[in-house]
Amino acid sequence: MMNFCLFFAVVMYFSGLVSFCINRKHLLSMLLSLEFMVLGLYFNMYMYLIYFNYEFYFMMIFLTMSVCEGALGLAILVMLMRTHGNDYFQTFNVLW
Repeated sequence: MMNFCLFFAVVMYFSGLVSFCINRKHLLSMLLSLEFMVLGLYFNMYMYLIYFNYEFYFMMIFLTMSVCEGALGLAILVMLMRTHGNDYFQTFNVLW
């Protein structure tokens, strides 16, 4: 059962990575893919800590940092929607 859970966590991470690489058109889909990757890492870390009977203090820190990353991504998304009107990456001109 433990091997299946670890395999599932690795599949979650890599499916989030593939969807992040494929869906580069919208910022919101990229943020959702990043959050799915973080969820896969969180599940993998949970299984690892359960297997070795460690404490879960580091998981609380990791969860706090991932929530801060998600809030920062949503704030950037709202800022870009207000300034540009959409979340397409083709309309952003980074060089100007």
